[in-house]
Amino acid sequence: MRPLFIQDGRIIDPSQGIDEVGSLLISEGKISWRGETPPQDDYDVLRAEGLIVCPGFIDFHCHLRQPGFEEKETIASGTQAAARGGFTTVCCMPNTNPPLENQSAIDYVKAAAAKEGVVRVLPIGCISKGRKGEELVEMAELAQAGVIAYSDDGNPVSSPRLMRQALDYSRALGLPVIDHCEETALSKGGQMNEGALSAKLELPGIPAAAEEVMVARDLVLAQLTGGHLHIAHVSTEGSVDLIRRAKEKGIKITAEVTPHHLTLTEEEVNDYNTNAKVSPPLRTKQDNQALIQGLMENVIDIIATDHAPHAEADKQCEFALAASGISNFETALGNLMRLVHDEQLPLTTLIAKLTCEPAKLIKDNNLGTLNTGAPADITIFDLYKEWVVDPKTFASKGKNTPLAGSVLKGKVMATIYGGNLVYKDDAIKLEEG
Repeated sequence: MRPLFIQDGRIIDPSQGIDEVGSLLISEGKISWRGETPPQDDYDVLRAEGLIVCPGFIDFHCHLRQPGFEEKETIASGTQAAARGGFTTVCCMPNTNPPLENQSAIDYVKAAAAKEGVVRVLPIGCISKGRKGEELVEMAELAQAGVIAYSDDGNPVSSPRLMRQALDYSRALGLPVIDHCEETALSKGGQMNEGALSAKLELPGIPAAAEEVMVARDLVLAQLTGGHLHIAHVSTEGSVDLIRRAKEKGIKITAEVTPHHLTLTEEEVNDYNTNAKVSPPLRTKQDNQALIQGLMENVIDIIATDHAPHAEADKQCEFALAASGISNFETALGNLMRLVHDEQLPLTTLIAKLTCEPAKLIKDNNLGTLNTGAPADITIFDLYKEWVVDPKTFASKGKNTPLAGSVLKGKVMATIYGGNLVYKDDAIKLEEG
């Protein structure tokens, strides 16, 4: 592998407090040098004038669907989509078939990722057997197999006793429990956010309380056990307030928000748009603002895509029958850049929430940084490049996005994983040095 020289980009690395124009040299899959005049001249050159050069994005919450649902996504197609979105590390949820509940299932994902994946794949194990919420998995076995967290994502852990046990074990194992917060007694049958619009569309609503009741319960359990609770896809103002108060008390809690819950509202569901059906549902502008404020205050620690690809038949049906989820890898940056261009979120904060902050949750100091000696996982993007979202061009098998036809401003131009150029926009040229 020839060394690669990334020349004259705006290097932003929140892990080191760096925001400067400069160059990077990649040798043998690692970042070997940063500065102005490289120590050697035998390399390929990627000219990055006017582009942002930052650590590779890390997604702490996605669905790769393999094994069992390969018609929706595979590890191959999902990681290619991730690379196009600037992600060099993705953490895949266990709601596969069979679910990721034992060592053999984890080994399968790791082997498939090593063979077919183009970026790093880190598996998340189940909390309960079969994700049924009845009996804990062998959490120590999964930790030994290499999971980075536990979750029954898609299903809440309805039993407080089981959640308490999971948090107890998580404390001993040093791995977080990722919490899908939903009180199904309140959400059952719901199709969208409960409010005036759901009444107008005559769709059963899901109240904000369905999320907040479970957030409140599990914050109490986290305080009781000392386990690390991570709240997935926070969607309501009330949840942000609960998490803020828990952090003030010193409870061991982290939280994530998705691009769509930051930028889209329930209005997307007008005309019964099934591509806007997601769990938890899109909420209100007021909730958007509370989530953005939560990011600014570090009440919410990271941004995670919750990439949820579906086959066409899963969405081209009656709203009540449609699957929940958005194919998010390839639009994440462009969608989030709306917040930067509208001056609601500083660019460095956005990059931190996609790089060094999720790296802390994974507990890997080599990720989310452009430090010399770290793996050369790098994302290069254009702040101002406008492009039209055309799901037909997605690498993901999931074409399900409410952003279809939207003009986004901000595009990934190149993604480097372990020193390999795994995605390159046609506008980027490589030159021999």
